[in-house]
Amino acid sequence: MTQHSSLKAGGSRGKQRRNVLKRQERLKILKDEGKWEKENGVYGLPKVKPEK
Repeated sequence: MTQHSSLKAGGSRGKQRRNVLKRQERLKILKDEGKWEKENGVYGLPKVKPEK
């Protein structure tokens, strides 16, 4: 049985972008935009689109 082409390690494809950010990454973006402060906490954060 052969491996599906999407699962093979390909050097030409490069690094794929993640479509979900980690909490620390979201906090950094929100802090840079002025939409989050340390006193607000880390729960119930607004959605943030990943940078392209």
